[in-house]
Amino acid sequence: MSMKPLLGLLGVLIAAMSSEFNDTVTSTALVDIRGSLGIDYDSGTWIESLYSTGLAIGMAFAPWCAVTFTLRRFTLCVVAIVGASTLLIPLALNLPAILILRVIQGFAGGLTIPLLMTTALMVLPPPIRLYGLAVYGLTATFTSPFSASLAALWTDVVGDWRFVFLAALPLSALASVLVWYGMEVGEPEYDRLQVFDWRGALLMILGFGALTTMLMQGDRLDWFESPLICVLALISSIAIPLLLINEWFHPMPLLKLQMLLRRNFAYATLALFAFIVVSASSTLIPTTFLTSVQAYRPVQAHLITLIVALGQFVMLPAMALLLDHRHVDARAVTLLGLALMLIACLGSSSVDVTWHRDQFYVWQVLQMVGQPMIVMPLLMMATNTVRSHAEGPLASALINTTRALAEPVGIWLIELIEHWRGALHSERLVDQIGLNRFRTIQAHGLLPQDPAPLLPNGTPRAAGSLERFAEAVTQQVHVLTTADAYLVMAALIVAFMALVVILPERTYPPRVLFPKK
Repeated sequence: MSMKPLLGLLGVLIAAMSSEFNDTVTSTALVDIRGSLGIDYDSGTWIESLYSTGLAIGMAFAPWCAVTFTLRRFTLCVVAIVGASTLLIPLALNLPAILILRVIQGFAGGLTIPLLMTTALMVLPPPIRLYGLAVYGLTATFTSPFSASLAALWTDVVGDWRFVFLAALPLSALASVLVWYGMEVGEPEYDRLQVFDWRGALLMILGFGALTTMLMQGDRLDWFESPLICVLALISSIAIPLLLINEWFHPMPLLKLQMLLRRNFAYATLALFAFIVVSASSTLIPTTFLTSVQAYRPVQAHLITLIVALGQFVMLPAMALLLDHRHVDARAVTLLGLALMLIACLGSSSVDVTWHRDQFYVWQVLQMVGQPMIVMPLLMMATNTVRSHAEGPLASALINTTRALAEPVGIWLIELIEHWRGALHSERLVDQIGLNRFRTIQAHGLLPQDPAPLLPNGTPRAAGSLERFAEAVTQQVHVLTTADAYLVMAALIVAFMALVVILPERTYPPRVLFPKK
């Protein structure tokens, strides 16, 4: 096989990494961005929310457009849009301009990631397809934590939020060169525009846009106490069912729902959704704990997620090599990976206020080993149901759209746990302090090594002692909420394991199912 298609695939991977960097850089550097622009917290949340909305919408459009305009031409166009919007964001003078550019950047980023799976399915023959899927697996297990670590380092070293965004431009430039050189020119199929699914596109924009915005903004706006959330819920509840009906009957849909009738494909799509949600246990939960309780800077907190990221360069090819043997059952590999993630979540749930990075390392290593053992079997099961090159883009659209919707669901779930369980723990701790108010005067503080904040006469023991006591209470609330989040993730993993046992059928490596003729 020629090296040129592999270089083209590498270019698409780098483009996808650039999009992931643009996604994670915002959450990492959001405080610096708001501080530099004088934006309050509520307005700043839209910078991240609108990107997720554009990402979800773009992932559904990408495969259809790649077939229509040719993979090479469309990829170059998308990378150019990503680069242009990334360059313009630091030059924006006000919040509305930044928000508009973030929607464009998110949409273009969403167009980029599915192209990686589409390219792997279209250019790689069955004997090496698993290794191409390992490259795609990097976008699910490597690029997000690595981009977060890189963005954190860039934020602390450079400081200026404008340069944080510009860091993605070299990746876009390199991706353009590799795609231009490595991909075949191809012939466009403009006649597909005559039967473009305009109704489905409109319903997708309305439904996915409303759903992702509701999930990202719901906790801040107190859910259905907000008229905006009520309107978004109404729009999504109407538009998404209509979208599903339209896609089922359309002659050339953006999402070919009939593929979900294939047992292994339906399982892989649902399981990938669940995996993206529970993968927050290795990235969002520990970094939130370290920044909230131990006052870590982003570059310090994200060192533990870097372990998960860098380990994928070894684990993903190793899993591809393992699954390439016909006697290896992909379901057993998935169950073992889930067992490792379950142990990691249960171990991390013993977190206390003394934990720093060192206490997380063992559990992060288990996550590093377990995640590729889940992702690779899922990708193999899904793509083995693809019966022709024409179905490759359709499979990519369904898998990646589901994945895009899982990301805001994961964020919503973590926020829900923090809101409800955090409020419960705070109320109980304050209640206990009130019931044992004399201990506040006579005994130790919240921790044995801390003196009581008040003297017997009710005056503060030292300057700021009550403030430190209140801070210790807040830390305990964060600790208990983090433990609850890990236990919820563990429960989801157990349900995931039950799904693996019940739903999928045995499958074999692509080189066995599709031998070279």
